[in-house]
Amino acid sequence: MRIRFKPWARPELEASSFYINEPEQIKGKWKTKFKNSENPIYLELGCGKGNFISQIAVANPNINFIAIDLVDAMLGLAKRKIEETYKEEEKEIDNILITRFDIERILLILDGSDKIDRIYINFCNPWPKGKHRKKRLTHTRQLEKYKVFLKEDGEIHFKTDDDDLFASSLLYFEESGFEIIRKTYDLHSEKDWKSIKTEHEEMFTNQGIKIKALIAKRKNK
Repeated sequence: MRIRFKPWARPELEASSFYINEPEQIKGKWKTKFKNSENPIYLELGCGKGNFISQIAVANPNINFIAIDLVDAMLGLAKRKIEETYKEEEKEIDNILITRFDIERILLILDGSDKIDRIYINFCNPWPKGKHRKKRLTHTRQLEKYKVFLKEDGEIHFKTDDDDLFASSLLYFEESGFEIIRKTYDLHSEKDWKSIKTEHEEMFTNQGIKIKALIAKRKNK
């Protein structure tokens, strides 16, 4: 998603109590940054404007959340959305951290000591050109990186509007030794599948595009 530069974003982020400015410095120690350090940690890769992460985090105070995006302007909007959501619920922001980082280099900020319980990947860039497909957040190359810090039996929850990306991702997960425990080619027809809508999801659904989704589980060694 392209977004205009927002000069206020960087100063606001750096002044925020839940923004991590130098994530490389806390590699292996993420749980120590949360008030309730023994709670499980869920990670969103590419949080966008923060609609998903703000809603799921405020509704689950017994889970700690990390949200990553690469663009200051996007994270700035996510920060404001989080603040707005928690204010509406009259809750303290104590179970969420956000940071700016290139997800392709994620092993510079997370390792096996961080023990992530669940990863969310929502409407990532489909990178349709063949030479760019290794950039996909669900590509085998990336999944192998996630396995370094994702707990055994940990899950990856993935949603997309893109048919080709979804079909390819099913193969990527199989190649990386994940078990697909649930999948759908029409998420909103699944009445028992609880899912918070993202900004993209609202847009694509309004256009009549069906949302594809899966839950993949990391197998025990």
